Amino acid sequence: MKNRQWLLARRPQGAIRNCDFNFVETDVPTPGEGEVLVRNLMLSCDPTQRGWIAFDTYLPAVKIGEVIRSIGAGRIASNNPGFAVGDVVSGLIGWQDYVVMNSKGQLNKLPPGAPLELAMSALGLTGVTAYFGLLEVGRPVAGETVVVSGAAGATGSVAGQIAKIKGCHAIGIAGGAEKCHC
Repeated sequence: MKNRQWLLARRPQGAIRNCDFNFVETDVPTPGEGEVLVRNLMLSCDPTQRGWIAFDTYLPAVKIGEVIRSIGAGRIASNNPGFAVGDVVSGLIGWQDYVVMNSKGQLNKLPPGAPLELAMSALGLTGVTAYFGLLEVGRPVAGETVVVSGAAGATGSVAGQIAKIKGCHAIGIAGGAEKCHC
């Protein structure tokens, strides 16, 4: 078995090009003590990834030669006291087929039967960002007006829905008439 990986070859200048990445095949890694092997099944494609490969953001930039960072969902492929083979998890899996991860704090186990798409949306980076950004930072109160910039995007659309659930009047801003009709 091989582990297909996409590595950062260089920092993008302008639009992303094929030469910004290297495709390699390596051996599937072997987990050590307290680690698990995850078989990647689905990757999230989020706007923040552009920043991750170009410069430091809230996380350090991906280093040249490292696997491209991405939220992913996969199945546990090795035994570990905290996980059973076949458990579905999400975390920073990256653009690769297999990853060895520390089982403490790096992975989120999904509820049994939960669709993988849920790990990439409502329970993923964009859903959690909307949830905590609105409820923990913004703290809206029923009856207030919440204005969501980028309301047609992944995070903004969830934030608008949460605002409505909280009894707020939600106003969405989007980048054009076509996006506003959805």
